[in-house]
Amino acid sequence: MNSMNRRSALLAGLSVAGAGALAACSGSSSTPALISPSGPAVTAADKKRTRSGRTHELTLTAAQARVDLGAGLKARTWAFSGQTPGRELRVSAGDTLAATLSNQLPNRATTSIHWHGIALRNDMDGAPPATQTAVRAGRNFTYRFTADAPGTYFFHPHVGAQLDRGLYAPLIVEDPKEPLSYDEEWVVVLDDWLDGVTGTPDDVFAELQQGMGGMHMGEASGGSADSSGHDMGHMGGTDMDSGTGAASSSPSPSSGAGMSTRFMLMGARSPLLGGDAGDVKYPHHLINGRVPADPEVFRTKPGKRIRLRLINAGGDTAYRVSLGGHRLTLTHTDGFPIRHQRVDAVLIGMGERYDALVTLGDGVFPLVALAEGKDATGMALVRTGSGSAPKPTMRPTELDGTIVTASQLRAADDIRLPSKPADQVHRIELTGSMMAYNWAINGKRFDMDNPTVSPITVEQGQRVRMDFVNTTTMWHPMHLHGHTYQLGTGGPRKDTAIVLPRKTLSVFFDSDNPGQWMLHCHNAYHGEAGMMALVAYQS
Repeated sequence: MNSMNRRSALLAGLSVAGAGALAACSGSSSTPALISPSGPAVTAADKKRTRSGRTHELTLTAAQARVDLGAGLKARTWAFSGQTPGRELRVSAGDTLAATLSNQLPNRATTSIHWHGIALRNDMDGAPPATQTAVRAGRNFTYRFTADAPGTYFFHPHVGAQLDRGLYAPLIVEDPKEPLSYDEEWVVVLDDWLDGVTGTPDDVFAELQQGMGGMHMGEASGGSADSSGHDMGHMGGTDMDSGTGAASSSPSPSSGAGMSTRFMLMGARSPLLGGDAGDVKYPHHLINGRVPADPEVFRTKPGKRIRLRLINAGGDTAYRVSLGGHRLTLTHTDGFPIRHQRVDAVLIGMGERYDALVTLGDGVFPLVALAEGKDATGMALVRTGSGSAPKPTMRPTELDGTIVTASQLRAADDIRLPSKPADQVHRIELTGSMMAYNWAINGKRFDMDNPTVSPITVEQGQRVRMDFVNTTTMWHPMHLHGHTYQLGTGGPRKDTAIVLPRKTLSVFFDSDNPGQWMLHCHNAYHGEAGMMALVAYQS
């Protein structure tokens, strides 16, 4: 049984009560008693949230769909209510969301919805098997929670590699006391796309799982494998079409011991990402579900001040984003305000979000998302006046200007964590390689059969420091559910941050949201391979 089917069978047999029982009594006698995802401590913390009294009720139907990506390209994928990205959800801080997930997916596939970045009550987090049973095909599940922190968020499944299908949509929590001044908003969702074009995420994961240790790289190939398995010279069947980043939809020749390289990407390099840029070959890079040859167009008037809300919903790609002819003023990352910073471009890892202000000139301007290290782009257009549209392959000079990453930003003064010593310190080693595709945390792959084995335990009401120690030659965007952490002593508040290869990133958070929370790499395939852990509150 492959991992996807094994996981579906497991989750179909679990229950929330069962997850709570595992928390109280795991297979290891050394495992401490943990707070249940729906226990009284979770309820007590939830009662402290500020509520507006408004409730938004809706149904999100996850089903197979044939989506239009533009330029005559249609892809069969899975999507919410037949479109990708799904319809934007917009609420005000303090509102309650009552979202019913209706699972109409084929092949008896289970699914869930994770509300990425929202510090909500634990049993609504949508992360099987830790917080709920995955929703079986033909069944419904209602997520009911209060979103009390304004910001730019999104939602997606948390089962298998479903993140790399079309099941995602933005969630915007507006601030009733919005301090920023602007005329209009534009929500921009970035995505790397292959589902229904060259294969499926399951196909990709099956190939990646073979690793590269079994590949016969003879002297004639001119390549050598380092510990990442990526820097291996030129390999047949892995080249991208010039200028477009499009890969052939037919299988590539096998390498060595019969291993296909249909999806595995070779030679993607980026100094910004510390070397190896990614694992997966994507034929298309989308902005708001459209390919560059037939882009979305944001129409407004010159002189308007626009708030951009940038979301990277991709599976394996960091994007360097710029707007041709303009500089951006970054105002937020992952929903939290920062000291404003003017930039030409910003690097956004999977799961990260950035808000920016820009005052528009007169004309037609490309918003370009460069797939970092992959020699491909996504594009949308801003039209404020007359003029012809730029070519789909255009790359603004701003992409090579002042490029900012989260490590260069500072938290706004009013949301910086008060200075205090850490009560607990956890070393979070990121381990594994492409050779065996054995991604893990602290050398252990997350055990879907027993999720509470070897948890990272915290106690309520403490300041926690986590040291992400990346021992690998790949970069990893590390996402913590249910919390935001601060980068260093004064960096931005975030829930997802890039940890560069062979580097250590220290982050701090206050343990004020009890439950059992996932911590994982937001590369869809690294996480599915096992680079996950449970951050659990002791009871």
